This record gives sequence, C-alpha cells and structure tokens, in this order.
Amino acid sequence: MGRNAARIDKDAPYWKKILDASLPVDLSYIPIGLACGILLHASGFNVWTTLMVSIMVFSGGAQFLIASLLATNSPMLSVILMLFFLELRYALLGSSLSKYLHGQSLGFTAIFAASMNDENYALNYLKFSTDKKFTPKDALNVEHTTLLFWTVSNLIGSLIGSAINIDLTIVHFALTALFLYMIVMQSKNGLIIVICVLSGFLAAFFMVLTKSTLGLVISTVVASFIGFAVEATIRKFDPKSGWLRSIKNLAGGPDEDINDEE
Repeated sequence: MGRNAARIDKDAPYWKKILDASLPVDLSYIPIGLACGILLHASGFNVWTTLMVSIMVFSGGAQFLIASLLATNSPMLSVILMLFFLELRYALLGSSLSKYLHGQSLGFTAIFAASMNDENYALNYLKFSTDKKFTPKDALNVEHTTLLFWTVSNLIGSLIGSAINIDLTIVHFALTALFLYMIVMQSKNGLIIVICVLSGFLAAFFMVLTKSTLGLVISTVVASFIGFAVEATIRKFDPKSGWLRSIKNLAGGPDEDINDEE
C-alpha cells in the first residue's frame, strides 16, 4: 500500500506536487483573504486597486494595516513608514533561505523575495530542510501558488464588500485583533512581554506628543532598540539566562539546556 502511494505521488503531475505542498496555506488564505478584501473595499479600494495591493504587498498584516490607517485618514508618510518597519522582518527571514538559493540569477532572487511572506517562507524552509530534491524553482512556484489563492480571495472579498455596507469600526477591530494574536503567538519569554507593554506606553506618549500616527513609528523604533539593547546585555553578562534559552528556542534552536555539558 505504502509503495503504491509513493509511486502515485512520484507519477503525479508537477502542478499537483506544488499544490499539495502549498495546500495548507492556500486553504487558510481563503477566509482571511475574503475578510481582507472586504475591509480594503470599506477603506476605499476598488477591485483593481485591491488586485494591485494584493500582488505588490502580499501580506495580510500589512494590508490590514493599510486598511486601518487609510480609514482614519492617516498621512501617507505614516503609512509608508509603518509598512516599512512591519515588513522589515523579511530581511531576516530571507537571509535564512539564502543558502538554498546559491547560483540563482539576480532576477530570480528578486522575484522570489517579492513573493515571499511568513507562511510560504515556513513551507519552503521546511521543504528545503527535509527534502533534498526540493529546488528553488519549486519554492518559487509554492510562493506563486499561495499568492494566487490570496489574490483571488482578496478580489472575491472586494466584490462582496461592494455588495454590502461595512461599518469602518470593524476595520479597526480587525486590525487590533490581528496584532493581539501576533503578540500572543510571540510571547515566549519575559523580555518580549516587557517590550510589548513598553511599546504600548511609548505609542500613547509619542502619539500625544506628535498628535499623529507618526508617533506609532517612533515608538516602534524606540521599543525595538530598547529590546535589542536589553537582549544584548543579557547575552553579554548572563549567557545562561532562561530568557536567552527562550530566545534561542524561538529562533528554531534545539530544545536543550545550555547549562548542560556532556
């Protein structure tokens, strides 16, 4: 039975192999993409602008952020800066995949980077790590398959949004819920929780000081530097700290006691 299944999988067409690899993310994008398309339409995007932002940005968190900021008439500079800092993490994610893309052309690498997001990064990293036959071309096709599902879901959501009236208050609630979820998922150690609380106070302070959403950008930068400085201090003076171990595990390191020496 197992041999027959393996043979069927081996003989499957290429597109089906790519679809099978990306299907968990593809399916998860349908409800989120529909909601994102509805909220983008409520914020003033039509079908064509929704199509453009879905392809060019391809980030649920960023697109929800765009919808929220534009719904509150935030300055375009604030929108751009917030997106820049939100998406800056992809520089780190991309660097961990660079070792699997040696020998690829600059054009290929640019297209690969432009269509990468958190979910297809996780899929491709797992496939590269566990399947020696998985190629950069396969990874790029996985990215484009997830992009297709996301874009189509956004477009359908935009069409649904044009047929119903959406209270813009929902846009703010959706973004708040999204970022609360992101905070909870990253709360692996005390340092992150402390920085999250500090970020909230700094955001309130700088928004009152600047009287605009630019305060969010400033608070993000300040909190990030404080977190980096504290983590660097912990690593320098207390390398056996439990916080350091939590950070190591969060980064994908082995779950072992760094105090133990065999």
